[in-house]
Amino acid sequence: MKLKSAALIALALVAAVVVAVRTDAPALADDGRYSAEIRRTEYGIPHISARDHGGLGFGYGYAFAQDNLCVLASWVVTLRGERSRYFGPRAESDDPVRPVANLVSDVYYKSVADSGVVARLLARRAPLGPSDELRRLVDGYVAGYNRYLEQTGVANLPDPTCRGKAWVGPITATDMWNNLLDLSRMVGIAGMKEYVVGEAEAEGPERRPAAGSNAWALGRRATRDGHSMVLADPHFPWNGIRRFYQVQLTIPGVLDVSGGSLYGTPVVQIGHNATVAWAHTVSHAQRFNLYRLDLVDRTSYRVDGRAEPMGRQEVQVTLQDGTVVGHTLYTSRYGPVLAAGQTDKVAYALADVNAGNLRPADEWLAMARARDLTQLRATQSTYQSMPFVHTLATDVGGNAYFADTSMVPHVTDAQAERCGKPSPIPGLEEYVLDGSTSACLWGKDRDAVVPGIFGPGSQPRLTRADYVANSNNTFWMTNPSAPLTGYPRAFGKARTELEPRPRVSLDMIARRLSGADGLGAPGFTLETLQGSVQGKRNYTFELMRSDLAKLCRNSTLTTSDGKRMEVREACRTLREWNGRATLDGRGAILWREFFQRLGRPTRPGDPVYSPWRVPFDPERPLATPRGLKSDDPVVRLALADAVAAFQADGIPLTLTPGQAQHYSSVPIPGCTEGEGCFDRVRMRGKLGADGRYPEVDTGSTFMMAVELTPAGPRTRTILTYSLSANPSSPHHTDQTVLFSRGQWVTERFTEAEIAADPRLRTSTVHG
Repeated sequence: MKLKSAALIALALVAAVVVAVRTDAPALADDGRYSAEIRRTEYGIPHISARDHGGLGFGYGYAFAQDNLCVLASWVVTLRGERSRYFGPRAESDDPVRPVANLVSDVYYKSVADSGVVARLLARRAPLGPSDELRRLVDGYVAGYNRYLEQTGVANLPDPTCRGKAWVGPITATDMWNNLLDLSRMVGIAGMKEYVVGEAEAEGPERRPAAGSNAWALGRRATRDGHSMVLADPHFPWNGIRRFYQVQLTIPGVLDVSGGSLYGTPVVQIGHNATVAWAHTVSHAQRFNLYRLDLVDRTSYRVDGRAEPMGRQEVQVTLQDGTVVGHTLYTSRYGPVLAAGQTDKVAYALADVNAGNLRPADEWLAMARARDLTQLRATQSTYQSMPFVHTLATDVGGNAYFADTSMVPHVTDAQAERCGKPSPIPGLEEYVLDGSTSACLWGKDRDAVVPGIFGPGSQPRLTRADYVANSNNTFWMTNPSAPLTGYPRAFGKARTELEPRPRVSLDMIARRLSGADGLGAPGFTLETLQGSVQGKRNYTFELMRSDLAKLCRNSTLTTSDGKRMEVREACRTLREWNGRATLDGRGAILWREFFQRLGRPTRPGDPVYSPWRVPFDPERPLATPRGLKSDDPVVRLALADAVAAFQADGIPLTLTPGQAQHYSSVPIPGCTEGEGCFDRVRMRGKLGADGRYPEVDTGSTFMMAVELTPAGPRTRTILTYSLSANPSSPHHTDQTVLFSRGQWVTERFTEAEIAADPRLRTSTVHG
């Protein structure tokens, strides 16, 4: 692969590209050594305790390496820009969210490693730089990982994925800081590597669906016993570095937190302590802007009538044969200059609000220590660092809290209107600003901890005694009884159509509060909370079901290629299906194949077709859109084509999710995002001729239902893909089997609960 040189972008952007700082010698505990206790309960779940942060990090790094060393070892190769050296330049990288060719990945990460941002961030004092506690956690984590690797040896690793591989070796604190920063950039610059490195043209970023999530925070008025609750259901990749690891981290008298922790991070992102519980959902607020540059020539541009030179960075990548290839990248005051859209007169630069954001890990660490919502909110105001997520939380006091405290570029509605320019990349029209004038630079709120972002006073927030909920919709319908409006459009738009998944989420809550869901008396208990989220309702089917009879009046329909197709059996299958994507849902896959065809353009270049009979009405956001245009030729064509596809491959129309969906040979229930499933699944590919989809690769991950009682938390969890990515581990699919069956794990949080486990295994590790 040959990269374009003249039009390439430089990652040496101002506060937008990360650098490596060698901190290979980990800081030690007060007595010069690390010590931690690792107790493992059912399903291998580790409960790690130590007397200080360094020891806690050591125990965590050691335990994680026991289960998932190969995943992190591969990702370290990525962060160091060395994938071409070990795996070849054309192979696909191991980024589970936005994989690219290894050479593209290496150019990006080499630029990051050479730039200087991490060095500058590590030199800053908290809260702008890492706290002493976080530094000790990171150093200890690195030492624990390396200790396990040293004791075991590369040649003896239990995971065949990386056993004996030349690319496996010790890691450094630098690797971990780079990983933390890359997590912040995941939905910004790190998700646009091709544009940064010049390997993507202006055809629009064909991204895999962004990570999603569901979360509910239930206050005292929504629960039967007045105990507040949280449901966490993050939808992240099922493979690679963005998986969750379930863990409990304890420093007696200082920290005691349990929950889900993303691979390679020493803190819990979603979880609870004794009195507070929280979850996150991905916010689709803006994270970046493109600035259109008024070029003087190929290497300079004008701002306020004055010429500014572009920065220049030379990047070198080593290939498998030892050859070193060089690439030239360019940058501006806004960020890297993109190849897409360049002419002799204009170019575009990418400004990522999370480019220099290393604060989230400290915020999560402080949230884990919060004793109530007041302290949690104070933590968020101190760090203002959430890179791309909403926060939903509650405490034993019984209030439910929602906030979008994420990093959002400070672009007012008036500024966006005044500074807006056409986009060189389809789909980013609302993101482009005029870079020829400083009047279009990001502003700053007086209460913002860093320039260029909206501060706490501008952020959407809501606290109630009943509930708050989010399924990646905007802040508007956090609670339909109290719609949120009046916030900058950069956070998202109010009075806009809800997707089916957010709608079914709010409907599930409403039915539980009224008792109309068949789960008993109104109000949530821990058990009815679990039951609500296991329903596997397909909401688009529910909304369109009444019109299916009209569609099926004609027993014979015509396919796209003009063939007459008998649809009587298909109509009977859909009529008899209960609308739930359970393992035995006979009709669930047929509906999906039909429904997905409804959203396709009828001809190349046509807009996406809307099958809804009743269009969206902002005055009735929970009741519209609805119905199916059963008499429309496009709808009839979609059903005929779906039936024809089943018939051509000899697939029964009654194919079930249990037959079609799997992960490591375990059948997986559920339906997809577009269909309106709450705990969704996704498969990267079409239904095969054998009646099976490719393996599930995204969906519900670490599910947590927690009830905060005066006597302590009661929690049920399920890690859908299980604790270990090692295919030879006994904990590779043990929780996956539970998830398949609709079962949960009873969490052991207190000392008494942990000690009572008959399968308890305890070890002490030193370093």
